[in-house]
Amino acid sequence: MGRQLISSGSIFEEMAGYSRAVADGDWVFVSGTTGYDFATGAISADVGEQTEQALKTITTALAEADATLKDVVQVRVYLKDRGDVADMCRVLKENFDETRPTNTTMICEFAEEAMKVEIEVVALRRR
Repeated sequence: MGRQLISSGSIFEEMAGYSRAVADGDWVFVSGTTGYDFATGAISADVGEQTEQALKTITTALAEADATLKDVVQVRVYLKDRGDVADMCRVLKENFDETRPTNTTMICEFAEEAMKVEIEVVALRRR
């Protein structure tokens, strides 16, 4: 199976020249994904809702690569405010409690003020 480039239609992908995800062999690498709804351009002010939206975008990209959240083996979370860890973790636990991928969470700043969380994942497709 060859290399597959996957786009979500994000303006950031176009601006910086990257793919939302790249599938190569059995591996799928999903770029850092924020809480923007790329269909509407909206982003919630709530970190939990941003986390949920980021995971929806990631789920869509994984599906295009014939993978699911259950295939995720590594998660990296970038969070703006350490006070939001519990709300973000609640959403991660709802989605990953059964499969238990590795996780690293870092506190950092973002290019846009509205962004509170960014998530990237690596998945190993099990077909």
